[in-house]
Amino acid sequence: MSETDKPTKTVGKATNIAWHEGEITREDRAKALGHSGCTLWLTGLSGSGKSTIGVALEKALIRRGILAYRLDGDNVRHGLNANLGFSPEDREENIRRVGEVAKLFADAGVVTISSFISPYQRDRDKVRVIHEEAGLPFLEVFIDTPIEVCEQRDPKGLYKKARAGEIKGFTGIDDPYETPQRPEAHIKTDTQSIEESADQLVEALRAHGIL
Repeated sequence: MSETDKPTKTVGKATNIAWHEGEITREDRAKALGHSGCTLWLTGLSGSGKSTIGVALEKALIRRGILAYRLDGDNVRHGLNANLGFSPEDREENIRRVGEVAKLFADAGVVTISSFISPYQRDRDKVRVIHEEAGLPFLEVFIDTPIEVCEQRDPKGLYKKARAGEIKGFTGIDDPYETPQRPEAHIKTDTQSIEESADQLVEALRAHGIL
């Protein structure tokens, strides 16, 4: 991963387009699946456990017969967002695109698990608005792990590189992370297991009437 990738070229806004409605409603999909779609937005520092919890949650939901799918930060950058770097502008566009994809998945009835650092509150709020305007549930999930614990884990060796100055603009080191103020779920991975974290999110989905 490089924090010095070139920023993305601006794409012109599409014109002369219209939304094409189908004949299957959101309610039809929910009835067929036995549950509604939604987006759980897992945000937290690198190494906090977002992806690991996302994997565990997806597995727990599928075992319960719930259609679920993960949108993971690194995975999305292999394809959809392969042309984006890590400048503030590219980070914003990265989250905007993922927010739109998550909305489509949620509309299709999928419990969508989005695991992204997404350090800026304004970007997370924009994704929330995208869902609210579409009448879709959006649950912000704060994966709250002290940075010293994240550095001890450092699964990709990124903190070590950031401390050595090899990576610039790294979240939590020389770039800010804005803590969610009112998340729908608050997970503390330094005091609870992965299984407990996944179970907590399943209960959050029940509490919000999604399951």
